[in-house]
Amino acid sequence: MNSELKDQHGRVKRKLRLSLTDRCQFRCQYCMPETPKWLPRDSILRQEEIVRIATLAVTQLRITHIRLTGGEPLLRKDVVEITAELAKLKSQGLEKLSMTSNAARLDDFAVPLKAAGLDDINISLDAIDADLFQTLTKAPLQPVLNGIAAAKKVGLPVKVNAVLMKGQNQDQILPMLEWAAAEGVELRFIEFMPLDSGHQWDESLVVTETEILNAVSEKYDIKVLPKGHEPATRYQLESGQTFGIIPTISHAFCGSCDRIRITAKGTVFACLFSQTGTELLPLLRENADDEALAKAIRGDIWNKHRGYIDHPGYVERPVTMHAMGG
Repeated sequence: MNSELKDQHGRVKRKLRLSLTDRCQFRCQYCMPETPKWLPRDSILRQEEIVRIATLAVTQLRITHIRLTGGEPLLRKDVVEITAELAKLKSQGLEKLSMTSNAARLDDFAVPLKAAGLDDINISLDAIDADLFQTLTKAPLQPVLNGIAAAKKVGLPVKVNAVLMKGQNQDQILPMLEWAAAEGVELRFIEFMPLDSGHQWDESLVVTETEILNAVSEKYDIKVLPKGHEPATRYQLESGQTFGIIPTISHAFCGSCDRIRITAKGTVFACLFSQTGTELLPLLRENADDEALAKAIRGDIWNKHRGYIDHPGYVERPVTMHAMGG
């Protein structure tokens, strides 16, 4: 059956976030534990399984946007081949193929990814101060900046995402906004969500949308732009520069959610805050037909709750952000 993918609240899903790996060389506290336990390689989706899921999503579930995530997707050896295979789905209904990356290896991959059919890329960058970045991620900043430069050089549109946490990088709001203006990339600030692996989240650590706007308005005049289906509320400065804020905690956007997630081990999660998901890997490895796979996905999505607005606070679940994909 080729029909829209809907949940019980009438929200139509158009976007699939597909994790390629749980591995990452960074150690951002809101995502990765200090000593992660990687999934066994045989429990991660193989290339042909990723292509099959994506093909099913586009041709039978009417998914129009796919975003490749991780972990860090550029750590996967066949990432270019996967990108090229999924790009072929543009002749069958796929409108955009994107990626989220930490950009540390993007200097080597920008050219082949662009050639393979990648349309744009989001970069996670929580500080533009090199010392602070090292503290936050346990990784150097310069390779990330090199990766961003490489993406721009080949014509890959870049957005930069910054998760803000009080007492850590709140003072980066204006420096990052000014850096983004100089680089010609759009910056999006993200409220710290209760999904970290170390149970360090506390609402007192959240830099809210209002607090971000207050910080920006100390120097600039701000105009809010019309809201679309994207989770970010976008703003414009008098210079014409735009930036976004994803206010998951202070102003949850669940009512317009149009995305689903499939983890590196092939588990469907209808919501970033879902405590359980539906495993597709057993079906794939038992050679289940497309009807059975589509039924499993539809069933999980249909039962999707309204989201964080109904279940605020810390989320206990067996999968952490580095395996889920943001």
